Amino acid sequence: MYNHTWELVDLPPHAKTIGCNWIFKRKLKQDGSIEKYKARLVVKGFKQRKNVDYFDTFAHVTRITSIRVLITLVSIHNLVIHQMDVKTAFFNEDLKEEIYMEQLGGCLVPRNEKKVCKLVKSLYGLKQAPK
Repeated sequence: MYNHTWELVDLPPHAKTIGCNWIFKRKLKQDGSIEKYKARLVVKGFKQRKNVDYFDTFAHVTRITSIRVLITLVSIHNLVIHQMDVKTAFFNEDLKEEIYMEQLGGCLVPRNEKKVCKLVKSLYGLKQAPK
């Protein structure tokens, strides 16, 4: 079985697994009624150890001085700024490390209960996810 985020494999002898949890939320309308239900699979990345399970982490940030320079140039040259946010950025990066995740209890794949999920792409909770 293959998924775009993980594939089921046998756990190599040297490897350890990381657990996972579902996070459930209700998105509400302004009047307080439920607009939709949301679910997110999150890896227990707090169990990862630096220089063992991952080597570096970082998130892209911009200094306020850079933003001010950009706004100044836009106003001088009478340009327009468009902002963009990629909501699925965490899921688009291929992983360079080998990370194995336990199958979620209650969602075990029949006849493959002993297998684990080898992560192909990043998931929320991993220390290296913001890369």
